[in-house]
Amino acid sequence: MKLTGAQIVVECLLEQGVDTVFGYPGGAVLNIYDALYEYQEKIRHILTAHEQGAAHAADGYARASGKTGVVIATSGPGATNLVTGIATAHMDSVPLVAITGNVGVPLLGLDSFQEVDITGITMPITKHNYIVKRVEDLAPILREAFRLANEGRKGPVLVDIPKDVTAAETEFVPQKPTVDPPAVLAADDDFQKAVELIKHAERPMIYAGGGVIFSEGAKPLAALAERIDAPVACSLMGQGGYDQTDRRYIGMLGMHGTVTSSRAVSTCDLFIGIGTRFSDRVTCDIKTFAPQAKIIHIDIDPAEVNKNVKVDLQLIGDASEVMRRLCNMLPDCSHAEWIAQIADWKESYPLHMEPRTEGGVTPQAVIETLWRLTGGNAVITTEVGQHQMWAAQFYDFKEPRQFISSGGLGTMGYGLGAAMGAQLARPDRRVVNIAGDGSFHMNCNELVTAYKYQIPVIELLFDNEVLGMVRQWQRLFYGKRFSQTTLERGTDYRKLAEAYGITGLRITRDDEIEPVLKQALSENGPVLIDCVIDRDINVLPMVPAGAAIDRPILNIEIDD
Repeated sequence: MKLTGAQIVVECLLEQGVDTVFGYPGGAVLNIYDALYEYQEKIRHILTAHEQGAAHAADGYARASGKTGVVIATSGPGATNLVTGIATAHMDSVPLVAITGNVGVPLLGLDSFQEVDITGITMPITKHNYIVKRVEDLAPILREAFRLANEGRKGPVLVDIPKDVTAAETEFVPQKPTVDPPAVLAADDDFQKAVELIKHAERPMIYAGGGVIFSEGAKPLAALAERIDAPVACSLMGQGGYDQTDRRYIGMLGMHGTVTSSRAVSTCDLFIGIGTRFSDRVTCDIKTFAPQAKIIHIDIDPAEVNKNVKVDLQLIGDASEVMRRLCNMLPDCSHAEWIAQIADWKESYPLHMEPRTEGGVTPQAVIETLWRLTGGNAVITTEVGQHQMWAAQFYDFKEPRQFISSGGLGTMGYGLGAAMGAQLARPDRRVVNIAGDGSFHMNCNELVTAYKYQIPVIELLFDNEVLGMVRQWQRLFYGKRFSQTTLERGTDYRKLAEAYGITGLRITRDDEIEPVLKQALSENGPVLIDCVIDRDINVLPMVPAGAAIDRPILNIEIDD
């Protein structure tokens, strides 16, 4: 059948199982939006307040659902407004297809109105990108974009389509998408070497990164931990990859990880890193990381092996498949003395937050109450900063895709858009965006999207009137010179919520935590909670930059 390029775009989306897209219209994508109008019974379009919010929503949708997120923007500023969202997805290996419009092919390179070289701009932050100059190439390129976004290490792909290509017609032949089996590239000898290392270890430790979640590896991970009787730590991106209520879970590893995890990595004799890139926020001083351990690295991306941490053995392949194969080759192991030591550390060094003011609200109390009231089953998104670390520390995630946050790029303003995408992907779950007031102000315009579509997200705002994480660094390392980190903007968040047509609530005392959270959870539409906290509550433990991971700061004196 003969279709226009715009119709081919939508038909290809339907082929790939896409039912929801996020975006913002403009001149260069008018033909695509006309086709979306024609197909509106088959594809839901969410109009955000800003293209960046659309990119984050598509990202949150992908992380919560396991499907590929799709975002559409026009040329010029519409396309460049996607850049931060694309970079966020790239750093965290999120499958995303960004479709941008551009000026007609004859106008390319002439500095035409709203023309930018978006493929050139996004080359470093996409797995691949395309500019489609012939309508005949459009369907094959879109299909390849979806395949690439999900092949191997997942990530974003951009397809730039000039306006005249969306208007042109060509023959379209539908195709069913093909799915390649999970790849395992490691040799049999390497698997046997791994088995021998594990069998002879006395103090093994497993560290799970975001790759465990994207490979659907939670069950194989649980089976491997049980088989080899090892404690498990998770990265920020790996939260929920292992049941955090399980006795073997020892917390997050790294700069703001638990004392137990830092002691375990410094004491273990075998360290198994799965689906991780060993970022600097995890390893801290690389020279003192896992000093007594042999290191096995399981990852689908060979470029990550020996990049940050020198390893003794690599197993390249899909994390789930590699773990399953290892489990089938391994006998049951027992490390009672090691597990007892882990339990002793957990009891001796619990995460605990003292209130800064008498009767003041602590984020720990709020988040732990939220966990109890939601049965630990909510999907939690976050912005970036102190509140992000508190969410990871105090909400015990029991399964994958419950924790959605910008890890690699650290994108302030990410969470609200991601929360809406996650809620649309998971209407069966309550979605709560845990935010700080600094991050919230960056993209608070997306409250209008939550209202327009009555997306029942809860915006839980920790309001301390400072850029808390930066202030914490200034206190410790910059002589308490709080340069441009004191906000004091005077925003009345309940009135702001009301202006957007959203329910606004407030927490200022401990006795308000439970009733306010209960009210928010009972609402059918979006809710904003202004939770007032002291500006000098800090994220602890904290390993200073460049310090050894087993030398965390456990207390910060506040004398002003």
